[in-house]
Amino acid sequence: MNYFNFKRRHSSIVHIGNTPLGGEYPIRIQSMTNTSTMDTEGSVEQCISIIEAGADYVRLTAQGVREAENLENIKKGLLSKGYQTPLIADIHFNPKAADAAAAIVDKVRINPGNFVDSARTFKKLTYTDEEYAHEIQRIRDRLVPFLNICKKHGTAIRLGVNHGSLSDRIMSRYGDTPEGMVESCLEFLRICREESFSDIVISIKASNTVIMVKTVRLLIEAMRKENMCYPLHLGVTEAGDGEDGRIKSAVGIGTLLADGIGDTIRVSLSEDPEKEIPVAKKLVDYIEKRAGHPHIEGETAAGFDYCHVNKRETQSIGNIGGNNPPVVIASCIPVKNESNVKADYYYTHKNCPSSVRSEEKIIVDADVYRPQENVYPLFKYDEISLLKAVPAPLRFLEISYNDATPQLLKLLKEEKNIVLILSSAHQNIVGEQRAFFHWLINNQCSVPVILKNRYNENNAEELQIKTGADFGPLLMDYFGDGILIQNDGDISPESLISYSFGILQATRQRITKTEYISCPSCGRTMFDLQQTIARVKAATSHLTGLKIGIMGCIVNGLGEMADADYGYVGAGRHKVSLYKGKECIEKNIPEEEAIEKLTELIRKNNDWKEKE
Repeated sequence: MNYFNFKRRHSSIVHIGNTPLGGEYPIRIQSMTNTSTMDTEGSVEQCISIIEAGADYVRLTAQGVREAENLENIKKGLLSKGYQTPLIADIHFNPKAADAAAAIVDKVRINPGNFVDSARTFKKLTYTDEEYAHEIQRIRDRLVPFLNICKKHGTAIRLGVNHGSLSDRIMSRYGDTPEGMVESCLEFLRICREESFSDIVISIKASNTVIMVKTVRLLIEAMRKENMCYPLHLGVTEAGDGEDGRIKSAVGIGTLLADGIGDTIRVSLSEDPEKEIPVAKKLVDYIEKRAGHPHIEGETAAGFDYCHVNKRETQSIGNIGGNNPPVVIASCIPVKNESNVKADYYYTHKNCPSSVRSEEKIIVDADVYRPQENVYPLFKYDEISLLKAVPAPLRFLEISYNDATPQLLKLLKEEKNIVLILSSAHQNIVGEQRAFFHWLINNQCSVPVILKNRYNENNAEELQIKTGADFGPLLMDYFGDGILIQNDGDISPESLISYSFGILQATRQRITKTEYISCPSCGRTMFDLQQTIARVKAATSHLTGLKIGIMGCIVNGLGEMADADYGYVGAGRHKVSLYKGKECIEKNIPEEEAIEKLTELIRKNNDWKEKE
């Protein structure tokens, strides 16, 4: 890949029914049903809804052999109605179900963490080299017969590694790390290659976008070293719903797509599955508009490691840069209401206020600036000569990559208290802004930089996707000391501020609200997920900084919640188990009592605070 210039990564081609994947084929979109796989009619209807929304593939869960075998009836039902979209079976813990499904569907997803291994115990185990080799042989003994069934029926495989379901074997050597996730995948890939089986797609997912991006990058590098080029399925597990789910997905998936990585994607929202498709399509379409863009001349900073990025060191100017969290600048007059959604700075353009409230910080255009407390001037690049004459405690200078000149560098080294606002009108915003940061590093310049992008959107979903995909890749590489979203369309200033904080939270740069790690629902879900999420949020959304996992079942629940403070997990039909971290505190609570029990658990551990 070229870090500054967009080009899609070359991958091998995988045959999946009538819709091949990888190579020069389009990036494929998919979703997953949440009906019971034994409900043939209901599953057929939902598959059709997903297909008509624009999906290239549809995935269904198969908990056991019985469910796997019923996929044949679902497939026949779809064919009878004229739908030939490839079907994918999702398997956990049950190799026999995988065997049965492989004779029916077009692709089978297996999880290397639980295909042979039992459920993760989170116990500290040790393996000698001999014992570890024995474990790999045990995988081979069970995987090879499954591969032979797939060969016979022309069935593809997805190796789907999840952060939350690594085996105890992997945990013993690598811990709960990106490196462990990569090795979990490679164990299976090496066996597949030795058996001359190449119809393989890989996914390697986490609910934490930082871990997800780093792991995929490490996997690409590890495969390159072993001469592998399998296609990638991208997704952020348990992304959630609504605004947060869309932004988090756009940040995680969009960062990798911006690098040219990804052959198929699923946006995992805790909503009706067909609602995932337009979000995924908008994200792919937006990124692909960068193809063929004007070349960006950039020089990678010495020592920069794409797989192990470090925060760029900057000087601290007020509350910007240094060890301060990234700030949010709103392009509007301060919101004068009771909303908790407040920016750190407000850029009011040419509206210079006569007085400023003590809790507000205002940025105005330099030509209308007059010195007063909490008001700061913004200069354009052609106003550099004016900037030198204004001794404000904080001065903003808006520039683009084209302004990366010796003149600018000289100014930044001579003048203090300058914060840059970096904008771009390039077809590939991410690439051009990346090039500017590397220019700064190569010139030993530690000036703080605010990322600015301008849009003209009236549709909230469109703007959530575009801002997540544009700001996310920079922030994921620890570039940027703040963000400024400017939108000329009809979306409220409060919403733009909310998106800004959502992007910072999704990139783990700044936590300002409760974080919900919620699964997208499937046929294993034990309760109405959407209603449950709404009820949990209503009770806990004021607990800023707390992470709460809401899982429909235990398949990935315990592991994916390893990053959560509390967990609310489906234990049986309308039964819930509650977790503190990885420890189950109370099992099989009736669903109608579970929210109250959850709040009691949070109170008991002194993490509760009353709503203001």
